[in-house]
Amino acid sequence: MTLLDLSNPLTLQELLAVAHGCAGIRLGDTGRLRVRQARTVVDAFVRDHAVARYGINTGFGALAEVVIPDGVLAALQTNLVRSHACGVGPDLPVEVVRAMTVLRAKVLAAGHSGVRPEVIDLLCELVNRGVHPRVPAQGSVGASGDLAPLAHLALVLIGEGEADCAGQRFDGGVALQRAGLQPLVLQAKEGLSLINGTQAMTAIALLALDRADAVCRHADVAGAMTVEAQLATDKAFDSRIVALRPYPGALASAANLRALTQGSPLIASHAGPGDHKVQDPYSIRCMPQVHGAVRDALDWLRRTLEVEVNAVTDNPLIFADDGGDHAHTAILSGGNFHGQPVAIAADAARLALVSLAAMSERRIEQLVNPNLNSGLPPFLAQQSGLNSGFMIAQVTAAALVSESKGLAMPASVDSIPSSANKEDHVSMGPIAARRLMDVVGHCETVLAIEILCAAQGIDQRSPLRPAMATGAAWRTVRQRVAALEADRALYRDIAAATALVRDRTLLVAVEAALGAGTLQ
Repeated sequence: MTLLDLSNPLTLQELLAVAHGCAGIRLGDTGRLRVRQARTVVDAFVRDHAVARYGINTGFGALAEVVIPDGVLAALQTNLVRSHACGVGPDLPVEVVRAMTVLRAKVLAAGHSGVRPEVIDLLCELVNRGVHPRVPAQGSVGASGDLAPLAHLALVLIGEGEADCAGQRFDGGVALQRAGLQPLVLQAKEGLSLINGTQAMTAIALLALDRADAVCRHADVAGAMTVEAQLATDKAFDSRIVALRPYPGALASAANLRALTQGSPLIASHAGPGDHKVQDPYSIRCMPQVHGAVRDALDWLRRTLEVEVNAVTDNPLIFADDGGDHAHTAILSGGNFHGQPVAIAADAARLALVSLAAMSERRIEQLVNPNLNSGLPPFLAQQSGLNSGFMIAQVTAAALVSESKGLAMPASVDSIPSSANKEDHVSMGPIAARRLMDVVGHCETVLAIEILCAAQGIDQRSPLRPAMATGAAWRTVRQRVAALEADRALYRDIAAATALVRDRTLLVAVEAALGAGTLQ
């Protein structure tokens, strides 16, 4: 397994590879030197200090003015981790926990936290040996970072808490033992350095962004299939139109739609001077503009995360002079742990994705409503009346869109002061990120329902056939889900189609038909 050196910047793709178990991490020589230099500063302060320094010989939060005697500084750090492990709710998925662990190790490897290299080495071994701490999803307000989730992660490092190992859950100490690892005895500042930062919200947002990127491509595929099933026109995707308003997302989406519908016999069947489709409804005609705006919002989140995954979000920060001039050595308190950049970008991404799902649901309505579709049977049902077809599938999509609208309320505009008003403004970044993940899941299902309906509509246009790319999508659907000839319980069909979207099998088939790299 490839081991990524935390001394170097991480790309989002590298972090995703570790999250999915395809790579591991290590602390290389360059990072190890930086870490040791910062630790020297902490050790010297503990040995010689004459003033109070936050997090080293003081309490935390509203207790920052309480000076702690030398003899219990190690206990201070252990107590911090234990007391902050107040998470509740469902556990975060393994992929998120792995990403969190990598991100926390990356922060410490920058050499501004003052921990010993052994702390980072143990974090690396948790990842590499598949020891995944149990981290409840709820309990963080996103400043001073993700305290509760990171405390649950840190508990396992000291042999406490719980962790999954080889598919089973154990007490933290047992999990370490089974993996051949020894727990840490925390020293000055190390407990604080393990829990202060944005790693939970960043990990969740990253995994959500990865799925959302695929959702955008699936939206173009679903929309192209609907264009054909509806006998709609492809004129609105003309490159000359989008070039006059050249947002990057719109350009990409329009290019996808052109590639997906290229050479479509269904579109050609009504093209020419007598084309009855002068203008299609907005849900079809405006796909490049709406799908593209979603892509642009996701790009903002991507740029934010590219900064965040390599950022130092600890507090206080150690600035070790490596030239021998101790006058330039400093221990500084600041606010890099505040999650507002991630929270705002995650909120924007989530709001944008709601529009994507809402537009897909409107295209479903176009397909199933006999007053709107172009000659297809009501609700795409054979012997409609006796059969209800996809009537309630559209209702399911509408329910998911409505639920997504409720989740679109920005989390980052809220703030509840905590820690006796010392932490008087917080980001709610973890809530923004978790809601983003929820909306991504709803989008995947809504698009799956559209794909099912569009495939049924394409069946009913026979003997006319779809384009090469949409044909590949249609065949992939039909390998998993048979055409609807009479009513059946559709929940299995929806689950199967959602799996095709979620595991990206549909995209693989389409890209194989188009050529690698064609679909943006």
